[in-house]
Amino acid sequence: VQLQASGGGLVQAGGSLRLSCAASGSIFSFVHMGWYRQAPGKQRELVASISSGAGTNYADSVKGRFTISRDNAKNTVDLQMDSLKPEDTAIYYCNAVTTWLGARYDYWGQGTLVTVSS
Repeated sequence: VQLQASGGGLVQAGGSLRLSCAASGSIFSFVHMGWYRQAPGKQRELVASISSGAGTNYADSVKGRFTISRDNAKNTVDLQMDSLKPEDTAIYYCNAVTTWLGARYDYWGQGTLVTVSS
């Protein structure tokens, strides 16, 4: 399975961007899909995730501003980012998780850069 992330770019504070992650195959097998980000000098952190049952989880820093969604027919997971702040600047990575016989397997996209100017 390959994940292709797109939609990053440069935006002013208060603006919006929509990230999209397209999987090469069906996303039905993924128990979770989500977006992580890594800012310069910082560890990678979870931004938002969505389960196969469409349950969502958000980092406190993005609650109320970001919305994650998945389209099983299109094999995509999107992240709508509104009211962007300079501290949202990071490389955003798409992630997908499967499990098999109790083991967890993570798949990662190539990352897309989001830059928010003040």
